[in-house]
Amino acid sequence: MSHEPIHTLLNANQEWAQSVIKDAPDFFTQSATGQSPKVLWIGCSDSRVPESVITASKPGDIFVHRNIANQFHLHDDSALSVLTYAVKVVGVEHVVLVGHTHCGGAAACLTAAKEAATNPGASKSDTPLTRWLGPLIARVQSLDLSACSASEALNKVVDANVIMQVDNICKSEPITTAWADPNAKKVVVYGWVYDLAEGRINQLVRRGAQA
Repeated sequence: MSHEPIHTLLNANQEWAQSVIKDAPDFFTQSATGQSPKVLWIGCSDSRVPESVITASKPGDIFVHRNIANQFHLHDDSALSVLTYAVKVVGVEHVVLVGHTHCGGAAACLTAAKEAATNPGASKSDTPLTRWLGPLIARVQSLDLSACSASEALNKVVDANVIMQVDNICKSEPITTAWADPNAKKVVVYGWVYDLAEGRINQLVRRGAQA
């Protein structure tokens, strides 16, 4: 096993830290005192979608939660904890749920839905990944993709996934409470898709008191 990738990361970190200090000597000292980002990014774990890089953001600009296929399950304590802390403690005003083209998780759901349709009697695999993607697989099964090419079908699944997760976020306690309380800071929820082939973000939906 080569440890070169790890050494590369550590060396790059040293160079980056030195360059930041050169340009802004007080940056890290100020960063250590606390955070007040206005945006929570809920995205996919895919290595090609690093939120800070594709938005040219600095450390401290974005509060982040990422997982396989950018899911937001209402029974997922990890995601709910992040959203609760972001809204009620950090004070974010914008929650963005970000999917992306060529998503492996969405493609896996598309494959699982096709297999279930062609062989309904087959036993379903029970793995952490299939359990995690179960709600999205069910959503894919409800879509009419018969007239779509493979790429069109995947794009439709990606879009449907983003909209479904935005719906879930809007149903969550931190958001419904914030929207119901006239004295609470209002939060806007967005659904975005990042196009890997173009490097651009497209907005699908925007919901909230200020939307």
